[in-house]
Amino acid sequence: MRPSQIALLFLLYTGTAPAETPAAIEAAYAAQAGTDFHASAVRGRIFFTARRTASPAFDACTACHTDSPEQAGRHAITGRVIAPMSPRLTLSRFSDQAKVEKWFHRNCREVVGRECSAGEKADVLAYLGGNSR
Repeated sequence: MRPSQIALLFLLYTGTAPAETPAAIEAAYAAQAGTDFHASAVRGRIFFTARRTASPAFDACTACHTDSPEQAGRHAITGRVIAPMSPRLTLSRFSDQAKVEKWFHRNCREVVGRECSAGEKADVLAYLGGNSR
């Protein structure tokens, strides 16, 4: 039996697909950004920590998530604790493309005031996951 057949049987048996990896999700965004695009953790850090004026309560991603992906954050309004953004510490972080896209959609509109580009998403994941340059 081929690996692809085993994966299909797993999917049919469990009703779920295997978890995606942060690197695979980052690579998908990078591919959407274009063939010459390479995700950058440096650009991702700059984007993640940049102060903006879209919303006074959420003037940067760090308003809730802190400056360090390895520290727990706290929602700026509700005070709810947010697990560290680093997938090395929060193993389920960035393991589901649909959830990643949901949170990018919500948070980019609130913090940046618009949808984030595929390149910006790839860069942020490179920074938070420590994957690319």
